[in-house]
Amino acid sequence: QVQLVESGGGLVQPGGSLRLSCAASGFTLDYSAVGWFRQAPGKEREGVSCISNSDGNTYYADFVKGRFTISRDKSKNTVYLQMNSLKPEDTAVYYCATSSIGVCYRKFDYGMDYWGKGTLVTVSS
Repeated sequence: QVQLVESGGGLVQPGGSLRLSCAASGFTLDYSAVGWFRQAPGKEREGVSCISNSDGNTYYADFVKGRFTISRDKSKNTVYLQMNSLKPEDTAVYYCATSSIGVCYRKFDYGMDYWGKGTLVTVSS
């Protein structure tokens, strides 16, 4: 049973931090590229970040550069998204997804095979 489960969302004040987790079961993330995405109410889903398998490179959308960091813990079969300096416009449901292709593309969702159900992040005072 292939499954991705996101966790770590919640309510945080502007300027605060959260760490999201993407835990995989039924398969290993070692050979996968992993991306984070978000969707706010009434808006299209957008790519946030991606980490590749083949070279370990990380990629970020312009609107999170310098604030968010994606990382991989192979021993826990988990990928994280550390989010700092959060802004109200970061409010969204955050999803992780994996690609067996193993590399990231300019359009982050290209080749993503499996998706989690999402975790809600609300940034508000």
